[in-house]
Amino acid sequence: MGVTINLENEITNLLRAHGSLGVAFLTRFLNEKGFDCTRQKVERTLRKMIQQKKVEAFYTNGNRRKQYRLR
Repeated sequence: MGVTINLENEITNLLRAHGSLGVAFLTRFLNEKGFDCTRQKVERTLRKMIQQKKVEAFYTNGNRRKQYRLR
């Protein structure tokens, strides 16, 4: 449970610093910070954060890739 909360905090910090980001960039930045996480783990955490109304997902420019930003 503590790892998920810590991952949520780091994702929140990254989105606050960079604005909107996709899953690939979030995963890359988290791995560079020393978190050992996969794309699937980041997506699962983002889905939980969307349900909690902390993050919103949207599409830009018709490229079918979700971007995430803070609410």
